[in-house]
Amino acid sequence: MIQIFKNINHQTVAIDKAENGAWINVLPPLKQEEFNDLSEQLDVPLDFLTDSLDIDERSRYEEEDNAKLIVIKTPTENNSFNESDAFYITIPICIILTHNQIITVNSFENAAIKKFLSTFQNRHPDNRKMMVLKIFEKIVQNYMAYLKEINQRRNILEQKLYDSNRNEELLELMRIQKSLVYFVTALRSNELLLLKLERTNFLSLNEEEKEFLNDLIVDVSQALEMANTYTNILSSTLDAFASIISNNLNSVMKRLTSITIILSLPALVAGIYGMNVPIPYQNSAHAFYIPMILSVVASIILSWYFMKKKWF
Repeated sequence: MIQIFKNINHQTVAIDKAENGAWINVLPPLKQEEFNDLSEQLDVPLDFLTDSLDIDERSRYEEEDNAKLIVIKTPTENNSFNESDAFYITIPICIILTHNQIITVNSFENAAIKKFLSTFQNRHPDNRKMMVLKIFEKIVQNYMAYLKEINQRRNILEQKLYDSNRNEELLELMRIQKSLVYFVTALRSNELLLLKLERTNFLSLNEEEKEFLNDLIVDVSQALEMANTYTNILSSTLDAFASIISNNLNSVMKRLTSITIILSLPALVAGIYGMNVPIPYQNSAHAFYIPMILSVVASIILSWYFMKKKWF
């Protein structure tokens, strides 16, 4: 699906044909015929339009036939029905600059593009370089928002895990860990891309735009540091819970072993007095109480000993 917008008198208007100063946004469902028509109409290399279809595409930029391509990774919620998949993944978004238009290609619904669309009426389409930087800004803001959501979800799951020690919370923490791995990898790639854009001045930015780009690099570095911090915290938490579970298992095994030993003494005494051989006091009127008292006394002594050793 192809959407075409134009800023007319500070109002975002949807139009049917790509004009000068228009923003062309390509969304799923994606059709090869639309890519072919758009490539011929706007004189854009076809591979520039199809690069976003590869979910593993790395952040990069290149120029061909007077068209500039920038690929940057952006976060999105994972709609997979597999319960072991990450809550969030990262997907590539292609930004293409032609002579008179700006094109964005998404393989999934993109929250950053939606935010950019809501503020497009305040943009100046003639300054396409600043529009690209504003898209970068929305992407960084999305990373920050998702990282905060991840941290809140992690805190809630950890509290539930402290209270219940259920496997469900551990599995969800693992899904969060997978999401953070995606974020760290993508943010590191995005940071390198922005640093290279700053160093080579690929977008031919002026001083004000360079300063804005530098602020974006700082924000990306901050988001990367947050993602690394949350990853380390989560790894430490999972390791700590693994140790706690191991210690709890050892404590349970100690208790069960102690109970087994305590219960085996009455069985031993009863077994001895139940043998078909002559035994002391077998003809006594208190023959029943003697093994009972011995069993109780032995069990009490062992219980006191184990409690002293803190096996219970």
